[in-house]
Amino acid sequence: MALKNAVLAACVSLVLVAVVGAITRAEKQHYKNKVVEMFFHAYNSYMNFAYPADELMPLSCKGRVRGVDRSRGSVDEALGSFSLTLIDSLDTLAVLGALDEFSEAIQLVLRDVRYDSDLVVSVFETNIRVLGGLLGAHFAAVALKEKGHHQLSWYSDQLLEKAEEVGQRLLPAFNTSTGLPYPKINLLRGMEYGDVDKTTCTACAGTNILEFAALSRLTGNAAYETKARRSMEAIWMARHRGHDLVGTTIDINNGQWTRKDSGVGAGIDSYYEYCLKYYILLGDTEYLHRFNKVCMTTFSHGRNVCEISWIRETKTIRVFVK
Repeated sequence: MALKNAVLAACVSLVLVAVVGAITRAEKQHYKNKVVEMFFHAYNSYMNFAYPADELMPLSCKGRVRGVDRSRGSVDEALGSFSLTLIDSLDTLAVLGALDEFSEAIQLVLRDVRYDSDLVVSVFETNIRVLGGLLGAHFAAVALKEKGHHQLSWYSDQLLEKAEEVGQRLLPAFNTSTGLPYPKINLLRGMEYGDVDKTTCTACAGTNILEFAALSRLTGNAAYETKARRSMEAIWMARHRGHDLVGTTIDINNGQWTRKDSGVGAGIDSYYEYCLKYYILLGDTEYLHRFNKVCMTTFSHGRNVCEISWIRETKTIRVFVK
């Protein structure tokens, strides 16, 4: 994720330059090279100093190992001892045309990475970063092989097999009466761990359908898409029927909002994103309709909706969902 943010920052600089005035072909190439340089500075630093840990700690130049380094609380629930940064980087290597490195990175994932650590991880983060990363790299590898790139001539759907393993490990989180998934799961033991959270945020429950639908279409196993759609439907059914806004957190067992404040920030944002992208990916117009409804309501409330999710709960706030 950090690597992709670095690439994004460089791209934003290109936009800012463009606003000042037209840039020359040479300048475009300069900034393109800068993006590649920034990526490989981060990627090579991770591979040289942190791999196979999930993350590189930039000040100490050491890998972050969950359970060994000082805990960052829920932030560490993205770490599952599955070389997260390497998986995060796979599709970027393909996009940048670094095909030798892309092929080598895939082989490292296939050789070294396991998905059965006895750790409780975020379903949301594991889905978008690990499952999504494996699927994105699989699509890229297949496309490059079909185009005759020799670096991927050996590839034969191995990443898809790993993606299905991850999907299988996440599925038990969706076995609830409402269809809303638990926010966390143990990679080895499933839902058999300590105190299980009874609430989840809208984004956590509504940001699975792209990866799960893709996995279903690729494997022929409809269970993934079915469960992700059921979760999306549960959120939509709980919306305010007057203006279609959704709350921030919801009870997994009864489908009732536990925080009724709405907004477009953290905790909700990617639910809207996935409504639109599911339509783009698979053409389901119902999800486009939902996205448009929420947009219209958001615009009608102006800046209040944009700010609502950042106001502390101890303050008096306008509640949009009742």
